[in-house]
Amino acid sequence: MTVGEEPTAPGPTAPGATSPAPRQRRDARRNRDRLVEAAHAVFSEQGLDAPLDVIARRAGVGNATLYRHFPTRAALVDAVFRDQLTGTMAAGERARTAPDAWTALTGYLGAVFATLAADRGTNDLMTTRLPDIEALQAVHAHNRRTVELLLERARAQGTVRPDVTTEDLLFALAALGRAVPPLTTATAPDAWHRPLALFLDGLRATPSAPPRPLPGSALTEAELGEVLGEMGPHRTTRPAEDARAKDRA
Repeated sequence: MTVGEEPTAPGPTAPGATSPAPRQRRDARRNRDRLVEAAHAVFSEQGLDAPLDVIARRAGVGNATLYRHFPTRAALVDAVFRDQLTGTMAAGERARTAPDAWTALTGYLGAVFATLAADRGTNDLMTTRLPDIEALQAVHAHNRRTVELLLERARAQGTVRPDVTTEDLLFALAALGRAVPPLTTATAPDAWHRPLALFLDGLRATPSAPPRPLPGSALTEAELGEVLGEMGPHRTTRPAEDARAKDRA
C-alpha cells in the first residue's frame, strides 16, 4: 500500500471487536487534506495544467485515492481555490459602494491583479474560462457585474471615456493578466503595477491631461526577452496524461 493510501475495507468484524470505520474516516479526511494542500502547491508553481500524477505523489498517496476524492480535475480545482476566490468577490462588493467610481475601479483592479500575481493557478482561473468549476463561474459573473457597474458610474461621472465597453475592459485585462506571472518572475513581485497603470491611463476620459508618472522600472531588453519566453507555448494542457493516470489508478 502506498504511504498515506486509504486502507482497503477489512472483512467482517469479530463479535465484540472495535469497528475500524472511525479510523478509516479519519484517514480519508487526512488524505483529502493532503491532496488539497499538494494540489495548491503544484498548481501555484505550474498552473492548472500540472499533471495529476505529480499532485498524488507530493501528497504521498496513489492515483486511486486522488480520483476517489476528486473524480475530475475540475472538482480538485474547485476544492483548492474556492476560499481564495471569495476574496475577489469581497473586493468587488467594497468597490461597488465607493462614492468615486474611478477610484473604486482602479482600486478593485489593483486587488484583482494582486491576486493574479499570487500564483499561476489563480492566474489560470481568473484569466481563462474553465467549465464545471462552480466557484469560478460565480466569481466570473460577479467580476463582470462589478466592472459593468463601475464603468457605468464612471461614465456618468465623466472620468472614463464614453465608448469603452465591459467586454473591452475584460478582454484587455485578461490578456494583460496572463503576462503577470512571467513578468513578476523575471523582474519583481509588484512589476504588474506599471503595465496596469499604463492601461488605466488609456481609459481616462481626459487623455490630454498630463499623465501621471508610471510606477516601477521599465523592462530592460533582457527582461522583456525572458518574459516573452515564459509566455511561450510550452505550458500546454495534458488531457491524455490525465487519462493515462486515471487508467493506472
